[in-house]
Amino acid sequence: MAATPFDTEHSHIFLGEGHDRNARKTWSVIVLCTVVMVVELVGGWRYGSLALIADGMHMSTHAAAMLIAALAYRYARMHARDSRFSFGTGKVGDLAGFSSAIILAMIALLIGYEAISRLIEPVRIDFNQAIAIAFLGLAVNIASAWLLSGDAHAHGHSHSPNHGAHGHEDETHVIEIPVGHLQIAIHEDGVPPRFRLQHLSTGSAPGSLACTDVTLTTVRAGGESQTFRFRDAGTYWESTNSIPEPHAFEVRVEIRAGGTPSFTQSIFYTEAESHAHAAGAHGSHHRDHNMRAAFVHVAADAAVSVLAILGLAAGKFYGLTFMDPVMGIVGALVIANWSLGLIRDTGAILLDMNPDTALSRDIIALVKAQGDSISDLHLWRLGPGHLGAIVAVRSRTRARDVAHYRRLLSRFHDISHLTMEVSTPSDH
Repeated sequence: MAATPFDTEHSHIFLGEGHDRNARKTWSVIVLCTVVMVVELVGGWRYGSLALIADGMHMSTHAAAMLIAALAYRYARMHARDSRFSFGTGKVGDLAGFSSAIILAMIALLIGYEAISRLIEPVRIDFNQAIAIAFLGLAVNIASAWLLSGDAHAHGHSHSPNHGAHGHEDETHVIEIPVGHLQIAIHEDGVPPRFRLQHLSTGSAPGSLACTDVTLTTVRAGGESQTFRFRDAGTYWESTNSIPEPHAFEVRVEIRAGGTPSFTQSIFYTEAESHAHAAGAHGSHHRDHNMRAAFVHVAADAAVSVLAILGLAAGKFYGLTFMDPVMGIVGALVIANWSLGLIRDTGAILLDMNPDTALSRDIIALVKAQGDSISDLHLWRLGPGHLGAIVAVRSRTRARDVAHYRRLLSRFHDISHLTMEVSTPSDH
C-alpha cells in the first residue's frame, strides 16, 4: 500500500485571499458606527430626545456585531500557525458568521414582538423626529455597506491562465508530444465554443505538425463521442465544429503525420472546469461568511430603515399609523430569512458537510476514467476558497501510484490539503 508521508513543513494557513483587507473594512465600519453612536447619545442627552438616545443605543449593538467579525479576523490571523488547530483557523470566520446569524435571528424576534405589541396597543409617534432618525440610520448603513462591499458575496476568482480580453477559455491543458508540446483549450468568444490548439514546437525539424495532422475525439460519461478536426487560424488552430454543453468529457488526442510517430493520449475536462467556465466562479465555498454576516447586519439595518421610513410616511401623511408596526413585521421576516440562510450555510461548514458535490463527482469520474475506482472520498471546507480532501483509490496496476494521482488531481485548484492513498489488489 502506498500513502503520502506526514509532512511537518506543510502549511495549514487556509485564510481567504481577502482576509486582511476584509478585517480592515470591518474596523472602518466599527469606527463609523461608534462615531455616530456617540453623536446620537450626546445629542439626545443634550436636547432631551429619547428617540435619538434609543437610536444611539441601537447603533451600539450594530458596532458590537461588527466587533464579532473584526475579532474573528484578528484571532484567525494571530493563531494561523498554531499547531493546536489541525487544519488551521480558516473556519473561525464561519464560526463568527454562525454566531452573528444567531444574533440576527434574535433581533428579528425582538422586532417582531415589538411590532405585534404596537399593533395591539398603539403608541404615540413623533413622526418628524422618527423619520429624520430613520434617514440618518439609512445613511449610516449605506456608508457601511459601501465600506464592506466587494467581498460579501464574492465566490472567488478564476485560475485559468487564459482568461483574456478576447473571450473566455476553460483551463488550458498542455501535453508532451513527439515534436514538442500541444496546448489545448476550449475557447468561447460569444457562441459557440470551440477547441483551440497551439503547437509549442521544439524547433522546425522534419515532422513538425500541421493542423490536419491532429484529431480530437470527446467521449462523454454516457459513451457518446464526437470527432473534431482543425483549420489554421494563424497563431492557433481552431476546430471546424463547435462543442456542445456541458464541457465535461474525456478528450482523446490523436496525431498521425508523415515522419512523426503515431501518438495518442487522453486528457479530461471535468464538470468543475465547465462550471467555472460558465459562471466565472468556483462556487459558494469561496465565500467569506464572516464578511457576509457583517454585510447582512448592515443590509438588514438598511432594510429596516427603508421600511420604517415607508411606515412612518404612511402614518404622517395618510394617518395610517398601523403601517409603522406592519413594516416592522415585514422587516422582521426579511431579517429572519437572511439569518436562517446564514445559519444553514455556516452550520453546514462547521459540521464538515461536503461543500461541492459537483467536485466530488468530478474526482470520481476522473479516477474511473483511469480504469480505477474510489474506495473512500471525503471533501470539506478548510476556509474561504480552500478545501480539504481525503481520496483513497483502488488501482488495477502499481503504475498508478500516489504521485500519479496527485498530478491528476492538481487541476482542482481549490483542494489545498490532499491526503492521497492508492492500493492495488495485491495489498489486500
